[in-house]
Amino acid sequence: MAQPHLTPGQLGSVAPLGAAAASTPSFALVKGRQLEVMRLVLSAGKALPAHSAPGEITVQCLEGRVQFEAAGQTHAMQAGDFLWLPAGEPHALRAEADASLLVTVSLPQP
Repeated sequence: MAQPHLTPGQLGSVAPLGAAAASTPSFALVKGRQLEVMRLVLSAGKALPAHSAPGEITVQCLEGRVQFEAAGQTHAMQAGDFLWLPAGEPHALRAEADASLLVTVSLPQP
């Protein structure tokens, strides 16, 4: 069953998942006209191939470890690390350990 999006003013949690990270799917917390916020969950060894987002993005590692490739660099991200990318910047990532990340996308205006 899909995780419902948060409604305006509703409290949500991005606390670490711990052992549940391995069995929790990724899901969108918020999908608005100008903003999308999702919790990306990757099991150790899983990867997302190179892709880009239509708007600026931020990525905050909530737990675990990932290798994040962007702008010709690879960053080892762990809990507490944060990065920003401009719109259209190709990026890829691979989980070294079960990980969850908070991803925010600023959606361009039509």
